[in-house]
Order: sequence, then structure tokens, then C-alpha cells
Amino acid sequence: MLPTPGRAEIEEWVGGLWHRLVTRSAGDHHPEAAVHLAEMERPLGVLYRAFGGDRGHRVGGAALDRHHSRRRWLQRLAGSGERVALAAVENDTLRLPASIDCFADRELNRDLYLWLAALAACTATTTPLHGDWLTRNQQATKDALERFPGLAGRYRRLVVAHLGQRLAPDALPADEAAQENAIRAALLDPGSVTGLPTGTRKTRPPQPVLLWLSPLSHAAAQMPENSSLPDPEGAAAHAANSNTSEDNERKHRAERVDLPQPKSPFILMFRAESLPTWGEYVRVNRALDDEPDPNARNTARDLDRLSLARGGTPTRSKVKFDLDLPSEASDDLRLGEGIPLPEWDYRQGVLLPGHARLQPMQAREAPPATLPGHLVSPARRLRDRFAALVDSRRWQRGQSDGDEIDLDACIRYFGDRRSGGVTPAPGLYCARRPLDRELACLLLADLSMSTDAWVSNSHRVIDVVRDAAFLFCEALTATGDRFGVYGFSSVKRGHARFHLVKDFAAPYDAKARGRIAALRPGYYTRMGAAVRQATRILAEQPANRRLLLLLSDGKPNDLDEYDSRYGIEDTRMAVVEARRIGITPFCVTIDRAGGAYLPHLFGQDGFLMISDPERLPERLPKLYAELSGL
Repeated sequence: MLPTPGRAEIEEWVGGLWHRLVTRSAGDHHPEAAVHLAEMERPLGVLYRAFGGDRGHRVGGAALDRHHSRRRWLQRLAGSGERVALAAVENDTLRLPASIDCFADRELNRDLYLWLAALAACTATTTPLHGDWLTRNQQATKDALERFPGLAGRYRRLVVAHLGQRLAPDALPADEAAQENAIRAALLDPGSVTGLPTGTRKTRPPQPVLLWLSPLSHAAAQMPENSSLPDPEGAAAHAANSNTSEDNERKHRAERVDLPQPKSPFILMFRAESLPTWGEYVRVNRALDDEPDPNARNTARDLDRLSLARGGTPTRSKVKFDLDLPSEASDDLRLGEGIPLPEWDYRQGVLLPGHARLQPMQAREAPPATLPGHLVSPARRLRDRFAALVDSRRWQRGQSDGDEIDLDACIRYFGDRRSGGVTPAPGLYCARRPLDRELACLLLADLSMSTDAWVSNSHRVIDVVRDAAFLFCEALTATGDRFGVYGFSSVKRGHARFHLVKDFAAPYDAKARGRIAALRPGYYTRMGAAVRQATRILAEQPANRRLLLLLSDGKPNDLDEYDSRYGIEDTRMAVVEARRIGITPFCVTIDRAGGAYLPHLFGQDGFLMISDPERLPERLPKLYAELSGL
């Protein structure tokens, strides 16, 4: 016999049914046609940069803002349409809605993403910084339609669909109707409206324009960066615990407030233990202060703004300084007094000489070691394969003598002669000859504290890096190519650590294997300084080709301003400097979010993302074979 539902269950069921019915009737959302930012992020980033947007900008979620404009009565009844996410261009981010479901046609929702990316690119490159929200958006729209005529059809369809959703001017008070007519004219004929009409009484704000950038976009783009607020540890913890849901892509508006002070000093005299509580008699599960609140995400999602206040230096920041700088007796050996290196300040557009100091280091305790047992068999296979590839002969064309006639060269030569051309006889033969390899490769491994994270039940990131370095060295020993292995980490700009594992002049022996086994994680990732030092070392090698392989698990960061766009731009400039002198930088990362910043750092073909970190040891030697032309 089935249980009879109680009154509470029936009320809950009826309430849910009524909510779905009213929400669907409001008609402001179409979940079945939704397009999510997660699936559009990569093409939108490429499109934004191709349209002329800042190459250093990444694509992220926009904040849900309460617009306070007039709504339909069904929306008020359903409690929907109060907040909207509008596109915006900030310091280093193109903010777009986490999902777009405002139209019943999925293609229209997708076209809106494409249009907003083009509009943002034109706003950043051609639109003057003066003018109000209406003027700037009209000018950006005109620029986008003139520069990219192929978007005109999409724009017209979006305007027609959007105007059909807005409240008709006839249903609005006179002042609001005048503003609505002005916005409609600006959408239909960009540049035709000089400003919003001013009303005789206080009116509600205009309805949000989904095809334009947020009114806050201009102000946010001009806000100076603050390098003292970001917390590298908090960011790393968030990245480790985040998933791919759109909640993680959504941003909140923030405001600075003063830390509230207690109103009465007598509260300090209160003793909580003087009050008896049920906790003294009943066993309860007392939550610790450092335990995460399971409802924190839902609470934050419902907030309109997050308020930030400075309350002094937290205790963990005071302790962190002592933990990050061990005593000289327990730290690795320092080789020399340090090397001053420049850094690129993108805000001033200048290279700051001697701004960072790099400290070469070597493991203090690294006894000679043999190859780990689980790598013996893979290393043997790699050595055999690479030795066979190097020993094989290659066909070379254009030879004066050889094993076979080069038919293409002969046809071109005799054709030139028949046409009356007088050219000296070129090499008309093909020959199989050994390949002359003059190549030097430097492997640069990220040793920051994030490599201490676990990627499986048995391996940490640093374990995978060690195994990859072992197999890389075993494979290159078989080729005879010159190679070196180094690692890097940092503690602010005055202490960029550069670990020597194997230099180009030293053999790969038990001592080098011991230093690989002694690699340990710690500190942060000042990548630009490490790339510049690796470039200097590679530039001194007598080789026709020089390859810089960078192993990393995250983006550049440090305790200072390097955790912001400053670190991204400095690393990018270091990569550009390496390419200028003929060095080929290539990054191999296990960071799943690497697609947001690696194209800007290394170019579209200058990096490889490995989804399964445990495959890195076997993938790295194969990648070297592809890059070196084996």
C-alpha cells in the first residue's frame, strides 16, 4: 500500500508547480535554448583578439547586477528579471554572461556572444574614453559594423528580437517613454542619438540593453590594479577545489568599506563561558573555524555585492614569511651572489633594469642515484627508439651526386633550358645521408608549491615532474643532443630561485639523477625571470637550433604584484625576447585552465595542455621528437 502524501508534501508540490508555471509565463528565460560561456570561451577569446581586442585579456563571467528598472507584472509576480549580467571590459578580463538564454532561438543566443565580443574589441581599440554610456556604445556599434560588415545581418536580427522583448514606450510614463524611444533609435541607427532625455521628475533607470556593454564597463576598465589584495594561497586553493560549473565563472561586484568597530567597549568584558548552553550537556558536532561552509556558494551567489575591508595583516601572512625563507643551513646551496635581471612593466611600457634578482641554487643533499625501478623498462624503450631515429639516414635533395635522380629538379632544369633560360646546372640527385643534428635543448621545470598537490592516489605533481625529467634525459642521451635541466621557484622579486640539475657541459650520470630525485616543491612561480636566465644559458650554446621546454602546472604568480596581469605580461615579454634571438620556447602544462592565458604567452602553437598529468613522463620525450624533427 502506497503511503498517503501529507499536507506539507502536497503544498511543496503545488508550490513548485506554481513557481515553474509563473516563471515560464514570465518569458524572460529559455533554458532549452541556453548557450553557456564554458562552451564558447575559447572561440570567443580567439575572436576578441582577432577583432583587435587586448591580447592580454582573458574571458570570464560577468556579475549579476540589480538594474532597478521597470518590469512586467508577470516578472514581478514570479520574482524574476531583477538582475541581469551585462558584458563589460575590465582591467585584464572581458566579462561576458555565464550563460545566455534570453532568446528562444539558440542561434540568436550564440550570435549575441559573438556580437558582444566584437563590440568589446571595438570599445577597447577605437571608441574614445570620454562620453556617457549611450554615446560610447553607439560609437562602438558603428565601428563594429563598419569594420566587420559580415556582422550586420546578425546585429539586425538581434536588434529585432531584443526590441520585441522590451517594454513598449506606450506602457511607460512619459519621461521613461522618451528614454526608451531614444534607446530604440540608438539601436536601430547607431550614432543618431546624442544623449538620453532628462525627465522632469525622478524616473526609473532605463531597461538593460543586452546588446551593449554595461554602464560600469568604462569605469571598471580605468580602475587601477591593487596588488595587495590577491592571496596566492587562496587563489590556489580555489583553483584546486573548483569545477567547471558556471558558478565558478560568475563574478560579483565589490565595494570597499571600513571595518566595523564595536559600538560599546563593554562587550570586551563579556565572558561567553559564563552562560550555560546545551553544548555542555548534549553531544553536538562542533564545526571548526577552518571547515568550509557547505552553503557558502549558494549564499555568495545570492549576494548583489561583496564588501571588502582592510582589517590589518592576517596571522597566516606573518607566519608565511618565516616559513617561506628557511635558514641557510637547511636551504639548498646558493651558487654565487645572485644575478640582477630586468622585468617588463606593461603599464609603463618599459623594461625595468635589475628589478628582479635571480639566485642560482643546487640541492644540498643529493646523493648519486640510479634510475627508479618503475622507469627502467620505459627508459630502455625510449633509448632504443631514439637511437634508431637518429641513426637512420634521410633523403637530401639538390645534391651534385647521389643514389637516385631527382626528377623534380630535372624537369625544372630542362624546362628552363627549353624556354631559353640560361641557368647553371643545379644538383640533380637525391642522396641518403646521415642527418646532421646541431640542437641544444633546455628543460625548465616549475618547482612551485602547487606541484605538491596530488594528481592521483599515488602521485603528486612533483613526482610526475621527476619521472618526466628522468625519461627526458634518458631519451636525449641516446640522441647525442646537448641538453640541460633546471628548475625554478621564487619568493618575491628579490629571491627568484633557479635550481641547477644538469648543465650542458656536465654528463648525465648518477650525480645528475641524484639531483633530479632531490627536486622538491616550494614557494611561487616568477616565470619571467626563469625564462630570461634559461634564454641566456641557451644563447651561449654552439647549436643551430635551440629549444626551451617549460614544464608548468599554473600561471605566473608570486607574493607581490606578479600575481596579477603584471606577471603574465612580463612572462610574455621574456618569451618574445627569447624568440628574437632564435630560441624556440614551448610550454607543456597540466593546468586545465591554461587555455585562458597560454595563447597570449606562447602563441596558439607554442604550448601543449596534458589533461592526464600521469601521462607527462611518456608524452614529453615524444613531444621533443616532434619539435626537434626526429
